Amino acid sequence: MEITAENLAFHYKNGREIFHNISFEVTSPNVLCILGPNGTGKSTLLKCLVNQHNPSKGQVYLDDRPIQSYSTKTLASCMAYIPQMHTPTFPFTVLDVVTMGRTARLGYLSAPGKKDKLVALDNLSFLGIEHLAGKIYTNISGGERQLVMMAAALTQEPQILLLDEPTSHLDFGNQFRFLQIVKSLKQKGVGIIMTSHYPDHALEVADYTAVLKNGCFVHFGEPDEVVTEKNMEELYGIPVTMVSIAGTKKRSCIAGGVEADARTD
Repeated sequence: MEITAENLAFHYKNGREIFHNISFEVTSPNVLCILGPNGTGKSTLLKCLVNQHNPSKGQVYLDDRPIQSYSTKTLASCMAYIPQMHTPTFPFTVLDVVTMGRTARLGYLSAPGKKDKLVALDNLSFLGIEHLAGKIYTNISGGERQLVMMAAALTQEPQILLLDEPTSHLDFGNQFRFLQIVKSLKQKGVGIIMTSHYPDHALEVADYTAVLKNGCFVHFGEPDEVVTEKNMEELYGIPVTMVSIAGTKKRSCIAGGVEADARTD
């Protein structure tokens, strides 16, 4: 499946422009990581891609069809979106919340059955949080809720997954585990568009990286081409050092810079 953004622009009713001239395409199972400071419109862009916001200009296509031409149910069976924050309303169990992800796969007025519960449990297990199944969603931590929402999204069985700063509430260990999950989903054929504040996330999992600044993509390409000292310093306004990790082909972006004799590249 392919999602395409063509000359997207968005501004609010007061005229304030958020972004303009955004064009790209992502084909499953590629991963696009969008980097950018706070307030640059990353979340708004994702909402345009999933038809939650109407762009002021341009068009989003899913497999060459305008995204507005899809019914809500059909779109939910193709794409899943996880926002930065999710405010729980009712005290459902975690298993119930995840099972709700099956809604797009159910017939009219149908209730989730045994098979749907098993799919939900499988995704909880895939994320390593099966122990939360019986807990009340409103009682678990923000990081746990983020993982639960990921499980619910996977229960939709999407071909395209959009993640808005998915590691923002996760501890160090769960951030690492989450990136491994992204790699696993890629191997399963899922295309992913994710936003992040961490250049290392792009280096670790992305096929392509975009830099959103001043309302447009100022850089777009393979991570090694985009995540450079110069580009990251210009993006975040701080000294940055790119360091090669000994014994691997990996590179890391260190904020604040390091002494020259500490460099390994």
